[in-house]
Amino acid sequence: MKSGVSNWTNCWRDFVSMEQLKQIRRKILTTAYEAQEGHIASSLSIVEILYVLYGKILTEDDYFILSKGHASLGLYAVLDYFGYLNGSGGLETFCKNGTCLPGHPDRVKLPYIEASTGSLGHGLPIGVGIAMGLKAKGKEGNVYVLIGDGEANEGSVWEAANLAAHHNLGNLCCIIDQNGSADRALTAYLPKVFNAFGWSCNEISGHSLFDIEHSLTLPRSGYPLCISAVTVKGCGVSFMENNPEWHHKNMNEEEYSQAMKELE
Repeated sequence: MKSGVSNWTNCWRDFVSMEQLKQIRRKILTTAYEAQEGHIASSLSIVEILYVLYGKILTEDDYFILSKGHASLGLYAVLDYFGYLNGSGGLETFCKNGTCLPGHPDRVKLPYIEASTGSLGHGLPIGVGIAMGLKAKGKEGNVYVLIGDGEANEGSVWEAANLAAHHNLGNLCCIIDQNGSADRALTAYLPKVFNAFGWSCNEISGHSLFDIEHSLTLPRSGYPLCISAVTVKGCGVSFMENNPEWHHKNMNEEEYSQAMKELE
């Protein structure tokens, strides 16, 4: 990322225990409970993807856009884990007046946010523009955009996909959080649709650190890359997993206690 970020790879540990991922998920739950705000289930499904990106993949030349901006709490928790929220007021300010951590990422308020997102379908077009600019100027760096499978219903996603393939943007990677938010019939075919538009596509487990890192470090073909990461919405909390009620719902004290106990 270009915003003054030093060597991300120093944050990576050769051995990653489940406890570290649970710690991030506990941050998400506690922050959401205390703020009584946030898209919890959508944030829980992308923890491993963000962990690998920020811990192993992103460099100072790269750009990352969380197009599914409603899952900002997942992004904030990972940034906090790696120590990049110092000076922001911390997770306890999430959704408070004057916070740097609003419900959707705001590039004006936090230096590690490349694009303000929230309205679905905007992130990939922005990513295509950045990737085109980098290619035109002969600059190093890749652009990574994380979208939701439900977001793929937006026509702007496919306009951007078409443009990216036309310009052979091998420096662009779209990661789909395939957590079942979309109609199952559409979700099942998303990799094939991207492939039909001229993208190189891989389908992986979005909760496997090895799969995520391996897919992001394979040699690029010169075509834009789509990674369909199959995840569980609400991953880690039994009563939230694959339960659409938890797309945007606040926990009561009993639910919070149970969720935290499951992540001990």
